[in-house]
Amino acid sequence: MKRFLVVFLELLLVASFNLFSIGRDSNPLPPQYKKWLDEEIVYIITPKEKAVFLQLKTDNDRDLFIEAFWKQRNPSPTKERNEFKDEHYKRIEYANRNFGEAAIPGWKTDRGRIYIILGRPNSVQTYEGASSLYPIIVWFYQEMGQHGLPDAFYVVFFKRYGAGDYKLYSPSIDGPQSLLANAAAGQTDYPSAYRELVSIDPNLAKISLSLVPSEPSFDSSPSLSSDKLLFDISSYPQKKVRDEYAEKMLLYKDKIEVEYSANYIDNNSLVKITRDDSGIFFVNYLISIPSLSLISKDNKYFTSLLVNGNVTEPGGNSVFQFERTIPLELGPERFAEVKSKGFAFQDMFPLVEGNYHFSLLLKNEASKEFTSLEKNIYVPNAAQLQISPLILAFKLDKSTVPDSNQPFKIGEDLLFPSIQSAFSTGDPLFLFFQIYGLPEEQKEKYFVGVSVFKEDKTFKSFTKKVAEYGTASFYLEKFSLSAFSPANYRIRVSLLDQEMKEMIFEEEYFYISYAAALPRPWLHSSIISSSLDPRYYNILGEQYIKKNDVDRAKPLLEKAYLKDPHSVQFALSYSQVLLRQKDFHSIIKILAPFQNEKNNEIIELLGRSHHALGELTEAVTYYKDYISRFGVNYTILTLLGDCYYREGNKEEAIKAWEKSLELNSNQDTIKKLVQTLKREKSK
Repeated sequence: MKRFLVVFLELLLVASFNLFSIGRDSNPLPPQYKKWLDEEIVYIITPKEKAVFLQLKTDNDRDLFIEAFWKQRNPSPTKERNEFKDEHYKRIEYANRNFGEAAIPGWKTDRGRIYIILGRPNSVQTYEGASSLYPIIVWFYQEMGQHGLPDAFYVVFFKRYGAGDYKLYSPSIDGPQSLLANAAAGQTDYPSAYRELVSIDPNLAKISLSLVPSEPSFDSSPSLSSDKLLFDISSYPQKKVRDEYAEKMLLYKDKIEVEYSANYIDNNSLVKITRDDSGIFFVNYLISIPSLSLISKDNKYFTSLLVNGNVTEPGGNSVFQFERTIPLELGPERFAEVKSKGFAFQDMFPLVEGNYHFSLLLKNEASKEFTSLEKNIYVPNAAQLQISPLILAFKLDKSTVPDSNQPFKIGEDLLFPSIQSAFSTGDPLFLFFQIYGLPEEQKEKYFVGVSVFKEDKTFKSFTKKVAEYGTASFYLEKFSLSAFSPANYRIRVSLLDQEMKEMIFEEEYFYISYAAALPRPWLHSSIISSSLDPRYYNILGEQYIKKNDVDRAKPLLEKAYLKDPHSVQFALSYSQVLLRQKDFHSIIKILAPFQNEKNNEIIELLGRSHHALGELTEAVTYYKDYISRFGVNYTILTLLGDCYYREGNKEEAIKAWEKSLELNSNQDTIKKLVQTLKREKSK
């Protein structure tokens, strides 16, 4: 077993210190980027960052990545000077100047590697010239307790067999006997070698068994935890940075302007689906960032947030896209609150049932920073019996805008969810959920069971009849957390039948902090129109159109149009579904009142509808009107040529088709028709 552990630890250490030599892309990097990757930052780059960097194809993208790499490590992001970067290159310079051996540069040695990762040790002790010991150097570090390292520890280097470069010492792999010179070579086992070291230097003997001074020693066997320490040292730089920015840069590099590319900021986010009294499902999202940069003028602070959202089906088909600009103006007090607590933004949008991927890009126009979220979401079929995902909130407040929609609004109240499901004992906990597919008349037959578990043991539980919640479309419970000790908890909501058997359930985890109160970011919440607004029917109908579900799209789009027949958008959307059903008479009736609008889609649809009905003169009029108002378009020219041809005007048909072919030559059928007509004309 001991031999197995030693071999395992050897592999672990080798893997940790060679972590960055794998995964190289087959396309060679230009020399300056190869040097940066393989020499300058080899010990501090994370595997995710390296994988992303190797996928970049242009020098411009690589330069932007390098800029972002250092920004993520800048302890003072608002300052132009990056102290971390400066210190890192100073360490490399020091390592090269002091630790190089023959043809091996200092950064590549064990001492150079540790120095670059951890910096200057608090103290150094050397053992050189002693006849009984090989040359040994002991570095001692203190106050390194962050990111998984002990508060105090040693790092030992020694010259194996007294020659060559100093190598990193491992108590379990090398053992105390490897520190003894040839004169003491007879001491080949741990206990006897340890006793020999005790007679030479008791402190060195203790270090030879454990690099962690606080670790108790029970015998003369080396400590395996020391090898874990050496592994943790190798991963220490990676734990100090959140590398999600690298994936975001790769994902959005073709979607954001260059000035934003290197300025990714991390976030916490929450996405929940709710159904309001109208039956519409809404996606509620909340995104929180640690800081918000603003422009200062006349003791006020400004910026605009640019929001871009996209909802796609698993195959990549886009069902819904939206863009919003959120202007912000803060006074001094509000700015101070944002500066100290952070900033959160929440919004919502309607979505039809299905499985989707939701991506959101949020840009700060003032600082040219961006952040993003990506979530897989599911909008249920309300007819099926199910419980919604649970929402855990730390606050419930009355809405000040009753005739409107707001994210996480339930009835006339607003929920304030905890993004990371973290609470203090002084907080209340509001539990929100919905049950779908349960007819009103059956609510007397069923029960809701709520259980809170601490370490998988029931901490609190109760049951209530579903009917006790009344006729509301949602269910709400409030807990006092004063009796909850700091720990991780799990809450489970179940639907129970008359025999108290669980039918369906939903769960959520939450955490009670040791802190007396938790800082909550300042929240900006969008306010949108109520569910009575016909725009929602239009949005949902267009979503069904993009899902190729015309049967579900039509009643929604028709409802929106009938609610507001003067809306160009509603008329156009309804006409699109009528076009698929070839109801050309209805399209003409709906769109004719809008023919003077500056909208090319209206003119094209009117032309196509008259064309399909054989009303060629009217179709020609609309196609010509289209070209005169909106410019040449090869599709319109092709259709115009077809009208002329059907009317027997072959001269005009040839002219229209030849202009169309100038714009798009990949129309083989039109080419053949033109050639045929020209041959006929020449006879």
